[in-house]
Amino acid sequence: MGTIADFHLLKKAVGLRPGRFLASSSWVLMVLLFILAAIPLFTSSRTTLNLWTEIYILGIFAMSYDILLGYTGIVSFGHALFFGTGAYMTGIIIQNTGPTLSNLLLAIIGTILLAVIISLIIGYLSLRVKDVYYAMITLAFAELFFISAEKWRSVTNGADGFSFQVPTFLQDRVVFYYGILIFLVLVVLLLRRFIDSPVGRVLQAIRENEKRAEFLGYDVLKFKLISTVVAGVVASLAGIAWALQQRFVSTGVMAVDKTIDALLMTTIGGTGTLYGALIGSGLTTMARDQLGDLAKIHPIFERWYIIFGLLYILIVLFFPGGIIGTWNRIWAKIR
Repeated sequence: MGTIADFHLLKKAVGLRPGRFLASSSWVLMVLLFILAAIPLFTSSRTTLNLWTEIYILGIFAMSYDILLGYTGIVSFGHALFFGTGAYMTGIIIQNTGPTLSNLLLAIIGTILLAVIISLIIGYLSLRVKDVYYAMITLAFAELFFISAEKWRSVTNGADGFSFQVPTFLQDRVVFYYGILIFLVLVVLLLRRFIDSPVGRVLQAIRENEKRAEFLGYDVLKFKLISTVVAGVVASLAGIAWALQQRFVSTGVMAVDKTIDALLMTTIGGTGTLYGALIGSGLTTMARDQLGDLAKIHPIFERWYIIFGLLYILIVLFFPGGIIGTWNRIWAKIR
């Protein structure tokens, strides 16, 4: 395994990307956090609080995907299986044992352990291949879990899904909103710490030039496994939050389109930026909500995915670095 000195040499050789302006502007983030925390003070709308809560949860899910795509250079089409695992684990345990805090903690611990085991198994079996081959293997695993959830009706109730009660203290939407917001802040802080750690730096070096990282003595497979485990655990925790918000679980949480949503959010916001996943989550969730409402005006908006798909193509063509990536380039020119 390479040393820290080797890593600094590698960093210089591959030219790791400089720190992002947004990441260094802590005051901007503090202002945004203050605004988000004040939302329940200005509105009691259940719809508004649910919308923002959904943005936070999907933002966490997208950030977990950014660990793979943006910071390690891994494209996965099966990331939703971790999201679904967290949702199903929570729903099944609470439904069968009761909506108490202790049972919720049991679901969280069980989810983390299961996510680590699954990510290690899938990562060890599939990370030996690269690019599209890895993506297809992860897709195959995701489909396996999806079909299992559909066929195991005695536990999952198949495609119909099942509803469950949540602990009493989470039934208040304002309390739940603040709980998810705090959870989001903790995830951001922990992932930022992980990315800035020596392990995170090596992952970025692997993304930039895997051959050079391997040449310097780093065990590329081991570091990719670490990335897969971290991303899988965070995605499964997002799945827990999603299940608690919806109070319902079905096979849709494991569908391929959930992974595609994470890919879109990450790409639109900017890969390798972490915060871009949150921006992408906000834009896609709000666009879906607003375009869906416009269906009352004209039937074309009933196919809002087509409109959003066209917007996504334009963003990829003209803003390949995503929103934050484009902002970073503009900021670098005016400094």
